Amino acid sequence: MAAIKVMSAGAVKSMIATLGSEFERDTGKKLDLNFGTAGALRERIENGEISDVVILSESAVAELAKLGFVVRDSIIDLGRTVTGVVVREGAPKPDISTPEAFRRALLNASSVAYTDPKAGGSGGIMFADLLQKLGIAEAINKKAFLGKGGYDVATSVAEGRAELGTTFISEVLPVKGACVVGPLPGELHNANTYTGAIHTAASLADGANAFLQKLIEPATRSRWIAAGLEPAFPV
Repeated sequence: MAAIKVMSAGAVKSMIATLGSEFERDTGKKLDLNFGTAGALRERIENGEISDVVILSESAVAELAKLGFVVRDSIIDLGRTVTGVVVREGAPKPDISTPEAFRRALLNASSVAYTDPKAGGSGGIMFADLLQKLGIAEAINKKAFLGKGGYDVATSVAEGRAELGTTFISEVLPVKGACVVGPLPGELHNANTYTGAIHTAASLADGANAFLQKLIEPATRSRWIAAGLEPAFPV
């Protein structure tokens, strides 16, 4: 039996993996799960790689739909998460109550972790732009740990390789030893919606649709919330 191929951004990995396991158990269908940054996966699809299910940031899926790579009528918003600040469990929590306080916390930290923008991660691209706006990009990048994705960022903080990190909260919660201080404050607040769709060249479109429907079952809403993701699908 051919496996249903899924290409998914890391921000929703915990829910895709968990609900995917249940889907396999309940249906007998197999999933081939592939995780990465939204930008890198979008590029692979634009270069010709085919996946039955595509789960990327809302903007990335919209771009793929414009280019004809996903079926417009299949697009489903799944969940949204916000960018947060992370420290090692047990470490003092910096003041991030205001944009200026957060700016000071970044400057005072011995090292700062965030996703390498070149890896194509939505959070990393956003944070690189934010550092420019705050006027501290040069200072922070001298002491930055650039992760391959949000999970890598959270792990680097949990293991003490970076004092402070920023990534989507949904990518921090599964990492033992990492502690969320809170979301970015005030006008720095950043949220990203993740969306699922079926590839126009999907060989297992029916299975792909069944999996997407599994992800938006009303009974899963509380679990999305517990994973740091606000459900974006209707009740």
